Amino acid sequence: MAVLSAGLLAAGALVATAPAAGAADADQARNGGFEAGLDGWSCTGGSGTTVGTPVHGGTSALKATPAGSDNARCSQTVTVKPDSAYTLGAWVQGSYVYLGASGTGTTDVSTWTQSAGAYRQLTTSFRTGPTTTSVTVYTHGWYGTPAYYADDLTLIGPGGGPVAVPAAPTGLRAGTATASAVPLSWTASAGATGYRVYRGGTKVLDTTGTSATVTGLAASSAYSFQVSAVNSAGESAKSAAVSVTTATGGGGGGNGGLPAHALVGYLHSSFANGSGYTRMADVPDSWDVINLAFGEPTSVTSGDIRFSLCPVAECPNVESEAEFKAAIKAKQAAGKKVLISIGGQNGQVQLASTAARDAFVSSVSRIIDTYGLDGLDIDFEGHSLSLATGDTDFRSPTTPVIVNLISAVKSLKAKYGAGFVLTMAPETFFVQLGYQYYGSGPWGGQDPRAGAYLPVIHALRDDLTLLHVQDYNSGSVMGLDNQYHSMGGADFHIAMTDMLLTGFPVAGDQTKVFPALRPEQVAIGLPASTQAGNGHTSPAEVTKALDCLTKGTSCGTYRTHGTWSGLRGLMAWSINWDRFNNGEFAKNFDAYFGS
Repeated sequence: MAVLSAGLLAAGALVATAPAAGAADADQARNGGFEAGLDGWSCTGGSGTTVGTPVHGGTSALKATPAGSDNARCSQTVTVKPDSAYTLGAWVQGSYVYLGASGTGTTDVSTWTQSAGAYRQLTTSFRTGPTTTSVTVYTHGWYGTPAYYADDLTLIGPGGGPVAVPAAPTGLRAGTATASAVPLSWTASAGATGYRVYRGGTKVLDTTGTSATVTGLAASSAYSFQVSAVNSAGESAKSAAVSVTTATGGGGGGNGGLPAHALVGYLHSSFANGSGYTRMADVPDSWDVINLAFGEPTSVTSGDIRFSLCPVAECPNVESEAEFKAAIKAKQAAGKKVLISIGGQNGQVQLASTAARDAFVSSVSRIIDTYGLDGLDIDFEGHSLSLATGDTDFRSPTTPVIVNLISAVKSLKAKYGAGFVLTMAPETFFVQLGYQYYGSGPWGGQDPRAGAYLPVIHALRDDLTLLHVQDYNSGSVMGLDNQYHSMGGADFHIAMTDMLLTGFPVAGDQTKVFPALRPEQVAIGLPASTQAGNGHTSPAEVTKALDCLTKGTSCGTYRTHGTWSGLRGLMAWSINWDRFNNGEFAKNFDAYFGS
């Protein structure tokens, strides 16, 4: 899988014009001069400290040092007044120093300087949303750069005043129910910072958005739901109830004939590396979904996908085509699913034209038919997906490579029917990073690939069998707790998976919330061994992550927004690397789920 290499940099140091201050405006930031050390501030990875030199004012300043995949983000949450103007400023010194505010309820803002050999003032401004009562202000540097300094940070605007308990939400409504899940949405309550969803009077989940999906339900059963609003002052009364009856059969993408908990793995079928070639017949029985890696295009923009077995010169023990096909049939007879995975690190696929779209459909169909496969895995990496400037809403994409991919997959689904298994393996950069950044951003200049998988996942969620984001080869990513999380331990997998199962506002916009996926549609993607990729997680830490997400135990410091016993399982790169590592990954999965 591709190593994440893209940096997310703005186009330039955008210094916004500040609105005129009102008579009641004052500095709402706490300890912005860092005279009280880091009191009121939280810095990722222990990256921050205070120093006596260099300072801009007073006797202390912040010094924060990026390290590895940590950009040294220091932040604090400030109480604000809804629908009000604020000016954020700070004096900074260093290379690539950022200043910003998130959770504004409107458009989150940031500004930066590429190089400041002496203290330089950064300033930006924003207006809070009609229900916003707090925002997070922050500074950060950039990966691999030296320490930066910040001092005299201010947030000028009206004070937040006493917080009142919000009113009960209105407009609670249910979407199309499946056999095991009901999507709900409601109208925002002024002053609410979150919501609680109740089923039959019992709380079943918390969310920060105005939509949620209640899962783990029984087929053909009647349920009653309510929702309440919460903030620091307390919880509102419950909304009026809505009654829903679940469907009689599996809805949405269905389970594709998978077991309740499935193990997904990639099989190096078309190439060899240090893990060695594994014949299809030798794939251990633990693996429920076998993704053939990889189908690749004849050229980046052709859409013409080809797949062939590893050449004998590269893989001396490769089986014949006939043996390979026979082994696939044997696996399927044993209940396994075998898919063609398109893309990978080297297989850049850009369906920029309708001709490429049509070539993709016909060529992928030919591979599926030739080998008798069960479906398709989309593993687009690198520069396969990016968003055109101005394409800002994941719910209605306009970028050709996005629109054509969605259309192509829908055509394949229609051709092969309900039993067609559809999985995706995006990197965190293309999914969870969308919580902060989406495409090139409101001013341009951001990496246009940020969050670019979100419109694909959303448009195909009713056809999607399984999403297994690659929780590896990743930089630090902000979770729903507005803290950065780094790969390699249980915390990262918990935070990243919680985002998928809870839903999140895209680029901080509460009017554009990516809805939660059903737990049976989600698996956690990991490297099978230390050799397989950056971010290897020990079996003990994998177990902690599963315990937290499925049982609510062993959660550490991250607080999830629910517990999902129906989480589908795990994905690994790869079956070959796990065999090379004596099957440690598969053995841990089998031990946990009792396979």
